[in-house]
Amino acid sequence: MAGVKLSRRLRIKEGIRKKIQGTSERPRLSVYRSNKAIYAQLIDDSTGRTIVSASSMKEVNEKGNKVDQSRSLGKIIAEKAIANGVQTVVFDRSGYLYHGRVKSLAEGAREGGLIF
Repeated sequence: MAGVKLSRRLRIKEGIRKKIQGTSERPRLSVYRSNKAIYAQLIDDSTGRTIVSASSMKEVNEKGNKVDQSRSLGKIIAEKAIANGVQTVVFDRSGYLYHGRVKSLAEGAREGGLIF
């Protein structure tokens, strides 16, 4: 059953990737969600370079549920992005529903100062 869910998410991800693309002025904020952690990175697709990355495994010291950790990870990625001169991004949810941890990360990034 897991193969069906994965292939569905990958199909959705490909459709999203056709529509959005990160540039050096407005990079793509890509999210990956595993069972234990959540990862975010800012990608410049024109050069194929990752500008900033963060993960809840390394960056977040907060104990609590995964939704709270995702919100603080969003704030951390926003701080790193602003330090690198990035204000606006394109949000790439990577085929995940905009709900729970993905939504929490996006809200945290907005609270941190990113515009999308």
